[in-house]
Amino acid sequence: MGKVAVLGAGSWGTALAIVLADNGNDVQLWSHREEHAHEINTTHKNEKYLSGIEIPHSIHASSDMKSVVQSVEHIVLVVPTKAIREVCKELVGYLTQEVTITHAAKGIEPETYKRVSEIIAEEVPKEYYKDIVVLSGPSHAEEVSLKHPTTVTVSSQDLNVAATVQDLFINEKFRVYTSPDLVGVELGGALKNIIALGAGISDGLGFGDNAKAALITRGLAEIARLGTSMGANPLTFSGLTGIGDLIVTCTSAHSRNWRAGNKLGKGADLDQVLEEMGMVVEGVRTTKAAFQLSKKQEVDMPITSGIYQILFEDADPRDVVTQLMTRIRRHEMEDLTNILDDQMNN
Repeated sequence: MGKVAVLGAGSWGTALAIVLADNGNDVQLWSHREEHAHEINTTHKNEKYLSGIEIPHSIHASSDMKSVVQSVEHIVLVVPTKAIREVCKELVGYLTQEVTITHAAKGIEPETYKRVSEIIAEEVPKEYYKDIVVLSGPSHAEEVSLKHPTTVTVSSQDLNVAATVQDLFINEKFRVYTSPDLVGVELGGALKNIIALGAGISDGLGFGDNAKAALITRGLAEIARLGTSMGANPLTFSGLTGIGDLIVTCTSAHSRNWRAGNKLGKGADLDQVLEEMGMVVEGVRTTKAAFQLSKKQEVDMPITSGIYQILFEDADPRDVVTQLMTRIRRHEMEDLTNILDDQMNN
């Protein structure tokens, strides 16, 4: 078993800390707020982010990052994408040993279009880590903490390192696969949040299951188009971190992206929605990044463009859906054919 620091005590960070503790690892959990760490240590609960869940007494929480990462072998980064750079800058000041860094964030940085592993690599000197691993897949924190069966994927450039992270997390309830496609795994996890916003908007408008099924299916085509243009394997998007994560995020009230979209579909404005949510909605920031990136890559992403208009240009959700439904007719297999052609040419 290993000594692990989990940086980020939100719902997903806490859930992953529970998995690691259940596997017998020595787990230190970092929160940026001292009172939050104190609550976890004294009540063994995290009511704001994971209400009603008992946290193992073996997990120790602290707001002192230096003490949390001291002598650890593994660091698991589970903070919002927008906080990755800041947290990494602080982390570097405390690292004195080589570690394996795993991240479980799902987003893309606007303006730079960097994936999370790329951000980490920019901020943490290579001598401090063996490799950067991403953990992603269809996984609600609430269900993981209740030990409901869950399956995820880990990926890194070095599959041997990914396998050590697989061993760290895997148990009979939390199954872990490995993948060599770091780009595809990260992009699938990030971009599905955009489609989940759209699914919530559709449900908020009362459009029903037919419309949502179409949105999910065409959304997957958009994800695959952008992903393959950036070097991902198109088969990755047929797996856990593609269609699997897309289904779970677009069809459940556990999903904060779906919940945010649902409120938008019912007429709330974005600022109001984000204030009411009280937690980071990764899909909002990722929509901006993916919209910018689609222009740079010259990739057609009409759903992403429509959601961008709703979020940042005050477009009426019903008008956007109407525009999407009245687009020019085309053959469904065009996307698959184009993706396969691109893959073969590369």
